[in-house]
Amino acid sequence: MITYPKGFRASGITAGLKESGKADLALVVNDGPLDVAAGVFTTNRIVAWPVVWTRDVVSDGKMRAVVLNSGNANVATPGGMAVTEATAEQVAKVLSIVASEVGVCSTGVIGTKLSAEPLVAGVDVAAGALSTSGGHDAARAIMTTDTRPKEATFEAGGYRIGGMAKGAGMIAPGMATMLCVITTDAVIDAETAQEALASSSDKTFNRIDVDGCMSTNDTVLLLASGASGVTPDAQDFADGVRRVCQDLARQMIGDAEGASHDIAVRVTNAASEVGALAVARAIAQSNLFKCAIFGNDPNWGRIISAAGTVPESVAPFEPADLAVLINGIAVCENGVDTGRRDEVDMQSDRLVDIELRLGSGTESATVLTNDLTYDYVTENSAYTT
Repeated sequence: MITYPKGFRASGITAGLKESGKADLALVVNDGPLDVAAGVFTTNRIVAWPVVWTRDVVSDGKMRAVVLNSGNANVATPGGMAVTEATAEQVAKVLSIVASEVGVCSTGVIGTKLSAEPLVAGVDVAAGALSTSGGHDAARAIMTTDTRPKEATFEAGGYRIGGMAKGAGMIAPGMATMLCVITTDAVIDAETAQEALASSSDKTFNRIDVDGCMSTNDTVLLLASGASGVTPDAQDFADGVRRVCQDLARQMIGDAEGASHDIAVRVTNAASEVGALAVARAIAQSNLFKCAIFGNDPNWGRIISAAGTVPESVAPFEPADLAVLINGIAVCENGVDTGRRDEVDMQSDRLVDIELRLGSGTESATVLTNDLTYDYVTENSAYTT
């Protein structure tokens, strides 16, 4: 959890943003001695006011605290930036810091006006509840359609890394996904932090896809307190951050809205990693494919047809060279059916492993996704009502 490393306090409280009365405001504070920070954000052209604010805050590689609310995304809202600023200013006031040291994150419904009053009042309550054991409460407070909080930890060489995230739908990331805060008590500089976070996000958060929909609020932040006094090797530190991100990413796929199967789409024998990733994404975003997996149907035709939508210039391959394996059973070889569909078991385990061999090289890439179910449609057809 985020208070696992030394130098951090957190809290999660109810500010009244959710009609359900569940917790909806989290506060994370870095008590130092360092105030190093890094961030990656959505590449959507439409972004939340907190994204605009927090991009600027983290641009100098420093941040002392981050406040996160669920229940309202604060996107395309009149006066939304003023609400964001008021929230940051209240955090600064209660912590005796300055607003430019406070990150702000929001998640929830787009286009619904957000009032500053419950946030400002909630900040006071959250500040009073801060503790070194408050990480679990913070993780619960940022949930929206999540059914459970998502937390991860890592420890090596005398330093620790912790993380929390929320995300169960509207996940097809570019640079980041959902809301995520990662903390560490390692002694690192801003450049090391940014490189570790960017590379880790690219290999983990950027390789999960719930529904092909990119959020307007995606934010992943890394805060370093330096409280351990340990300066790790930069690559070792990056590996630790990647492990935490991978753990959180897998938890999100496991909690995807309405899902009954987790799916690993592996594209192998590609000419380049870029091409392999493009093909894996195309398959993972195919609704026909995702529906087939929901029905436990080893319909490999939907896999190769999705692969064929990727331009040859990006992923060269010959249709006659393709092979498809589902849970280790070769259902397609040399581009044609093997007659082994009946051997495929997709009901004994939640995880379904898909491998598409392109036959054009030695590179590979994997994207994690999930099936498309009745429950996903039901949940998202009534999301704002």
